[in-house]
Amino acid sequence: MFEKILIANRGEIACRVAATARRMGVRTVAVYSDADAHAKHVLACDEAVHVGGSAPRDSYLQWQRIIDAARATGAQAIHPGYGFLSENEDFAQACQDAGLVFIGPPASAINAMGLKAESKRLMEGAGVPLVPGYHGADQDLALLRQQADRIGYPVLIKASAGGGGKGMRAVERGEDFDAALASCKREAINSFGDDAVLVEKYVQRPRHIEIQVFADTHGHCVYLFERDCSVQRRHQKVLEEAPAPGLTPALRRQMGEAAVAAARAVGYVGAGTVEFIVEQPGGYEHPEQMKFYFMEMNTRLQVEHPVTEAITGQDLVEWQLRVAAGQPLPLTQDELLIDGHAIEARICAENPDKDFLPATGTLHVYRKPPHAAFEFGAVRFDDGVREGDAISPFYDSMIAKLIVWGETRQEALAKLDAALAATHIVGLQTNVQFLRHVLASDSFAQARLDTALIPRERAQLFQQDRLGRDMAVAAAVAQTVLAERAAETSDPFSRTDGFRSHGVASRRVDLEYRGESVVAKLRYLSDGLQLQVDDAEPKPLSLTALPDGRIDLRYGGARELVQVYALGEVEHVFGTRGAVQITELDTLSRADEGAGEGGRLTAPMPGKVVSIAVKAGDKVSKGQPLAVMEAMKMEHTIAAPQDGVVDEVLYAPGDQVTEGAELLRLGLLSK
Repeated sequence: MFEKILIANRGEIACRVAATARRMGVRTVAVYSDADAHAKHVLACDEAVHVGGSAPRDSYLQWQRIIDAARATGAQAIHPGYGFLSENEDFAQACQDAGLVFIGPPASAINAMGLKAESKRLMEGAGVPLVPGYHGADQDLALLRQQADRIGYPVLIKASAGGGGKGMRAVERGEDFDAALASCKREAINSFGDDAVLVEKYVQRPRHIEIQVFADTHGHCVYLFERDCSVQRRHQKVLEEAPAPGLTPALRRQMGEAAVAAARAVGYVGAGTVEFIVEQPGGYEHPEQMKFYFMEMNTRLQVEHPVTEAITGQDLVEWQLRVAAGQPLPLTQDELLIDGHAIEARICAENPDKDFLPATGTLHVYRKPPHAAFEFGAVRFDDGVREGDAISPFYDSMIAKLIVWGETRQEALAKLDAALAATHIVGLQTNVQFLRHVLASDSFAQARLDTALIPRERAQLFQQDRLGRDMAVAAAVAQTVLAERAAETSDPFSRTDGFRSHGVASRRVDLEYRGESVVAKLRYLSDGLQLQVDDAEPKPLSLTALPDGRIDLRYGGARELVQVYALGEVEHVFGTRGAVQITELDTLSRADEGAGEGGRLTAPMPGKVVSIAVKAGDKVSKGQPLAVMEAMKMEHTIAAPQDGVVDEVLYAPGDQVTEGAELLRLGLLSK
């Protein structure tokens, strides 16, 4: 076994690898960028080496600096994690040339499976079913459009060298093909340095099921069963679970054996994932009619590997280290068994209600579920951040992964919802409540899974607040009352809780709830508190502060355990049913707020301007694309909010902008 390894990655996966290495007695070396100088993964390792600027291309993608760091620290091997250099064949070969072990497959296997088009040709030769499509090397625009017309719409354009949903677009109509292709190629060249694409038939209501494979240098190869990754947004996974609900034992075996055959075909070594698209011609009620098609192979450890660990009881990072050190696989296929059910939720800095727009900010509050640990167990929390850390625009938007295990899928669902309810993040937008909405949706609860689940359940998933306005108002008022009680002195004339020697005291609190103004009137009665929300009937309000910081809140016959965090004038309310933000208004200071905003179009997040589609003087229509920005590895189109004329363009392609920066000015059309 190695004495020391270098982890060529950051964040959660770097911490994950370091945890297993420490348990095995292997010392670790971290690498870090300017932005990550004080990051959690740096402290998780025994040593750390600075490798460059904040942007990945200036640090984590500088593979020569990483190899130099390994040599300088005496590391014998490099673990690439996932993303960045994990599927870079040149880096894998450079490690070998430098006398270092690359903890992953050989460069030849990365090359064979790294290009989607080439891998599909290999699979076709091996007899693995493929989705109808064009996988050729000729990238002429007219030819690609012709092939899309031949296949029939809808089609899926995919970056040949891609992964993680980047460089991928679904095209419903022929007239949209050229714009989608241009966007795909642009995103592909930025993410992978290669803009080649393939075009495939877009399978309706497909499931995304992948098989975990593992091979060693002794000729052994096994599959560790499957993961269902069908719940996606922007072609990126949101929830993953193992085993796949409804998969028959026969189909599980067929897919597993096909995945092993694919790995053997390229001389694979280490951890890999063979991804399949699964068609359901008989609907959800007839799983025996499912058909599977090869999609791609990811030649690395996957983000969702913990659910496989949970149902098999195996540490896949330990397997990686042992195989890379030349040891045989720990178990044979017959010794691998499925135990229970596991689900992983990706907690991301993003706003689901705004098309999952990435968010940046500081983790002012970052509280994890009780009993969650960065290890195997019923509730596992894998992350690479701490309270007080900042989420920057330089890297992926994922904050953490929450993994739960249960004897059954129903038990795992209940545990995951409870753990999400106990996950409190304040300081930036996250998808935590959205994840809870997905779990509660009819489709997910009944395992009616496919990649269209999120848009199909839109009405139930977005713009929802299960806590309710009145309970949110009561929680905000309760927090104010508790703060007043804490500040009380023995002098009754200095009290601020409404005490009077006679009569009934009351106070008015102006609030904003989900964009609407709310007036709360609190009355201090001799026998308790009474709260009126807007013009509704006043109701009794009682509250008890609990030792763990929560409030036992009772209002008008309803009861909720809530925790409230104040950040400025905003109260962040977390309850067992949901969470919401409510703002205490200073009506005088807000009297003229919003005046003069007019036709400003601002950057919704920090990032880079990719393209500007208009110039000063152009007439535009509502919804027309005006500019494209890139942040957190994703492209975002900024459209005209109304008909108008472009008065001024303030930035050019390639410019870096901050959140809220005015990109262009839009004036009204003259009559």
